[in-house]
Amino acid sequence: MHKKLLEILKDKHILILGFGREGQSVYLLLINTIPVNNIAIADQNKDVLNKIDFSVDANCRTILGEHYLESLDEFDLILKSPGISIESLLGKVIADKITSQTDLFLKLFSQQTIGVTGTKGKSTTSSLIKFILSKHCNDVILVGNIGVPPFDMYNRITEDTKIVFELSSYQLEDISTSPAVSVLLNLYEEHLDHHKTYLNYQLAKFNITKFQKECDWLVLNNDDEILMKLFNGSGLNRNLLKFSLQKEIKQGAYCNEIGKINFHSDNEKVEFDFSNRKHLPGDHNLMNIMAAVCVCKLMGIPDNIISSSINEFKGLEHRMEYVGKFGGIHYYNDSIATIPEATMHAVRALKNVDTLILGGKDRGIDYSGLFEFLLKSKVRNIIFIGNAGKRILDGIKSMGKNDWQNYFFIDNFEDIEEIIKKYTKPGHICLLSPAASSYDMFENFEERGQAFKKIARNF
Repeated sequence: MHKKLLEILKDKHILILGFGREGQSVYLLLINTIPVNNIAIADQNKDVLNKIDFSVDANCRTILGEHYLESLDEFDLILKSPGISIESLLGKVIADKITSQTDLFLKLFSQQTIGVTGTKGKSTTSSLIKFILSKHCNDVILVGNIGVPPFDMYNRITEDTKIVFELSSYQLEDISTSPAVSVLLNLYEEHLDHHKTYLNYQLAKFNITKFQKECDWLVLNNDDEILMKLFNGSGLNRNLLKFSLQKEIKQGAYCNEIGKINFHSDNEKVEFDFSNRKHLPGDHNLMNIMAAVCVCKLMGIPDNIISSSINEFKGLEHRMEYVGKFGGIHYYNDSIATIPEATMHAVRALKNVDTLILGGKDRGIDYSGLFEFLLKSKVRNIIFIGNAGKRILDGIKSMGKNDWQNYFFIDNFEDIEEIIKKYTKPGHICLLSPAASSYDMFENFEERGQAFKKIARNF
């Protein structure tokens, strides 16, 4: 594949725009591929080079600080990091010059890539697919939004490597090549601070299938009205497998009336029983499981391996993760839940939630459905944090429920400890499932989850 990459990069002056994890990954690949004099780095943080664990070649031009976007048009190719929005570059450089690590990677490896996206569940589904494939295949890698920039794995990929690629909307918004097998799990309102409108977000996600060939495969959630409307209105023609909790599917997977998963295709009908699974609770995880089943059937994985692997899979940290029982209270860490739909899924799945922790950074998403859900739920104690927590609490109060349950508004995350221990019934659940971003108080959702687990274990 080196030859094809060289053809794309040959004789071009290239700007790495954004020098976080992906930008660093691009740099480490490029310096072994093209002359360092053809590489430049731009980043808004003037101290970014002091935060890396390697040295940047002195012959590599750097453009750091508040004016980092002012020289874009001097370059032939701009490799943009996912966190930098396309909109911020409009008027500064022609769009044809902008690409990304994800787009380049898919140009090279799309035919051996399984791409997975969705507002929620993409990490679990990607990891589950990789776990199952690895039980049968010798060469499987997982890259992307899961925390592994794809170029980190570039030198170990062969023609036989199966690549599972978790894709965020940020990564998808500027691609021009789609994976040969693509999975669309769901669409909820998210990342409006980056994409500006819900429609922009939807269209970014839909790029995972937009550029597929007619011989490629799309695995699609038949129960998601927005996804089905996008697909049916697109006029796209490709091989299709659907999955559903609500109806029988002729090509794909569905859940029958006794809770077993059926997979149907032109050639076979198979029934799987995952009723004893311990680490993937709830209907939303059944959807993730069905998506994984569809992909693994396409890959030719034997049914017994699919079944045993799903029952064996342990789940992921910060995703309805059981922390343990401390002081008689069961603690669950669902810090990944940054939208209200994810929080509602978690409460439904766990069923015995007595104390719920909500809130964080307010990104302006619609919480009205969460208001109604909480008012009807059996959750007795809710701790509200940050601007998002305040807006959720105010929304509930505006519905005339000022005496509703036990509610607490706090400014510091550490203050949840005393409330949890004082008010949560022994034998019941304390759940962190914030329905909001963590960036007001934490670097990321992982740090927030670790802080919660520390509090839980400090009994």
